[in-house]
Amino acid sequence: QVQLVESGGGLVQPGGSLRLSCAASGMIFNIVNMGWYRQAPGKQRDMVAAITSGGTTNYADSVKGRFTISRDNAKNTVYLQMNSLKPEDTAVYYCNADPEYNGMDYWGKGTLVTVSS
Repeated sequence: QVQLVESGGGLVQPGGSLRLSCAASGMIFNIVNMGWYRQAPGKQRDMVAAITSGGTTNYADSVKGRFTISRDNAKNTVYLQMNSLKPEDTAVYYCNADPEYNGMDYWGKGTLVTVSS
């Protein structure tokens, strides 16, 4: 059974920081590409940051220089360090898994990040 569980969301002031975690189970994690997506009300779900099984990263232009994605294969966990947060970062953040060994795409239930003073 594949499961992705996000944690670390919450309320933070503009300029503050949060670290999101996504714990994965039921997959061969070291050959799975991982990513973080976000969805604000009235908008589509967009990619924020991604990391391949080999460690290559990719970021949306809106978060470059502020967010960092990383993974710990020993813990089957991917992280998103978010610094210098802005109100426009407010969204539900979702963890995504794209295994290299099948054609499936898996999602967590999301964690809410609210940036407000």
